[in-house]
Amino acid sequence: MSDLIKNILRAVASSLQIPTIIILLILIAAAVFMIGSILVEIITDRRRLRAKIPQVIDDIQGMSSEELDRYIRKCGLLKRQKKALHELISRENLPDNSREALARELLFEEQSHYEKVTKISDVIARIAPMFGLMGTLIPLGPGLIALGQGDTRTLSQSLLIAFDTTIAGLISGAVAFVISAIRKNWYEKYVVGLETIMECVLDVQDKEKKAVKEDGPAIQEAPVVDPLFSSDFWEL
Repeated sequence: MSDLIKNILRAVASSLQIPTIIILLILIAAAVFMIGSILVEIITDRRRLRAKIPQVIDDIQGMSSEELDRYIRKCGLLKRQKKALHELISRENLPDNSREALARELLFEEQSHYEKVTKISDVIARIAPMFGLMGTLIPLGPGLIALGQGDTRTLSQSLLIAFDTTIAGLISGAVAFVISAIRKNWYEKYVVGLETIMECVLDVQDKEKKAVKEDGPAIQEAPVVDPLFSSDFWEL
């Protein structure tokens, strides 16, 4: 009975060797793709991100909603930041509570988008070493058997597969971990900067509304009527 269980476990472990190697190849391809994607992100978005948040806050003070929209379109923020700010600025007629709720919703959407991007690299950074370890241990069984039988060729092939899978898992996991850490640092700054600008936009729009209320509508003066043309004058 024990021999049967051992044979079943050996058969299961041996059957996982090819799928493990295939998964490691996929993880390596994903790591290479992530390297290319972060380089593209650096060339496109990071290179265009020239706006300094304190400078943006100073510039938008005292602007009207139309001026805010024009300024945001031309400043050196990210496309996603500009889009979110445009959505907020274009709804200046909403009540204050509604605009604040809209700002929170837009921030949540940005955070969700960035979390989806970093989640892929986080998963690869966690599972790649696991599959690398599996690829290391699975061939060691036949290798140890070959060692007992004096078959050095089979032993060397098993050890070679074990070392190769270990390296593949560690490399793909390390690349994913580094890329995930870099992107999390970037995206956290993006979201914090967007939140800061949104709060300033809300304050500027609130001040603009208060100024309009304090000034009030222009009081129209009653037209001056010559008493000679007044109906009451001729009735006398």
